[in-house]
Amino acid sequence: MSNTFNADKMENQDSLDLEKIKRRFLEEFRSGKPTFGKDGALAPLLKHFLEAALEAEMDLHLGSEERGKGNRRNGKVRKQVRTSDGTIEVESSRDRSSGFDPQIIRKRETVLAENLEPRILGMYGLGMSLRDISSHLKEMYGMDISHDTLAALTEKIVPQVKEWQARPLDALYCVVWLDAVHYKVRQEGRVVSRAVYNILGIDRHGHKELLGVYVSESEGATFWLSVLTDLQQRGVRDVLIACIDNLRGFAEAINSVFPQTEVQSCIVHQIRNSLKYVASKDQKEFLKDLKPVYRAESLELAELRLLELEEKWGKKYPKVLESWQRNWEKLSTYFKYSEQIRKLIYTTNAIEGFHRQVRKVTKTKGAFPSDMALLKLIYLSHQNISKKWVMPLSNWSQTAQQLAIWFGDRMQLDLK
Repeated sequence: MSNTFNADKMENQDSLDLEKIKRRFLEEFRSGKPTFGKDGALAPLLKHFLEAALEAEMDLHLGSEERGKGNRRNGKVRKQVRTSDGTIEVESSRDRSSGFDPQIIRKRETVLAENLEPRILGMYGLGMSLRDISSHLKEMYGMDISHDTLAALTEKIVPQVKEWQARPLDALYCVVWLDAVHYKVRQEGRVVSRAVYNILGIDRHGHKELLGVYVSESEGATFWLSVLTDLQQRGVRDVLIACIDNLRGFAEAINSVFPQTEVQSCIVHQIRNSLKYVASKDQKEFLKDLKPVYRAESLELAELRLLELEEKWGKKYPKVLESWQRNWEKLSTYFKYSEQIRKLIYTTNAIEGFHRQVRKVTKTKGAFPSDMALLKLIYLSHQNISKKWVMPLSNWSQTAQQLAIWFGDRMQLDLK
């Protein structure tokens, strides 16, 4: 193989004006123009190299055994190959038995540069449509990549998504936020709503991790139960604190799978739901009276302020105050902890912040063609967002020590 390749290489060098190529390369490199594209300075070199390598592979393929079967070269075939800097045309030999499977450019492979796929997936993960990506590649790299080719490239991540969804998880998560966000998906010619269940956790070292993403037709405690069971099957044995919205039956679903978990309902959700049933002329004053309840320094003081709130507003808005009393056990969990932990758990802001970042990517999509298309984009968005999750939460060492005091052996510190 090496002798053939060297011979072809010498022949190729003789047919190329290397000095002219060098000059053109320097000009294009300095101006930022593509150097490997169809008209790039290095395109002839790349073309000759690839064709010589393909011929060398064919020589190796047509060894004595193949020739003994009567197999030999059978003309040439041309194909367009896309590189990271443009498209070039490559010519290679065929064999009579059609058994030749080159490695440098595989059969039916039309994209040469391995780094092109991550670029495409990166743009897709930033919310660009396939049409936009195609236009961008045409403008920047002189490549004409069809919608079908791009769609096929994005389909390659489906196994990655499924593998990520089924990956093993840690045995312990200190804090977990659970929330759903809704999207539109096309199904059998009509647009339907889908609830995407996201679980964001903090591991024992203080690092954020998206534990899972699940798609369902609607949000409900029953589906959350299946989500929690899946987390358990993937290795989660304990969750110290779970932060949720006020969905009925949600806390019970959590405790049926993780019976020791402390559940904190989101104060902000409760406030929003309350204001729906308070007249607009009373909202400002009601909020002023409500703030001392959830901002109280202790549970006892918060309960006293809640009684005062009920005395003033209970007759006018009985259902609102009944809701606070009914959910008080879940709403008041955070009072037992220090200010540092309180700020972490009294709302679901952490996961809502994640949702906002994903929405920046998905907002241009009217309706997704399928559930998997929705999952793919959320997965790729998460890949970009999680690049910033390399450091533990601020002051985590102090928080971890406080959690270790509260939860004892359930929260083991790495102390030597």
